[in-house]
Amino acid sequence: MSYRPIEIDREKLTIMGVCFNSIDNFDATVNALGTVMFEGFDPTPRSIEIIRDYLLDKITLEQLGQLTRKKAYAS
Repeated sequence: MSYRPIEIDREKLTIMGVCFNSIDNFDATVNALGTVMFEGFDPTPRSIEIIRDYLLDKITLEQLGQLTRKKAYAS
């Protein structure tokens, strides 16, 4: 598997075009992505949205698990 850089805009607080409303959530997501991409995860805009929504408490840990099992992050 080869490394594929993703679009990160620190000024606009966007990752792959997905907007964040706080630098803390943005940084947490960037750091988490760095770790999981190193392990082979290939993020999509949908997966970024799911991570963001979990950090914002828009979805619960249970819902996050359900989305992961359904592989909703791949679309």
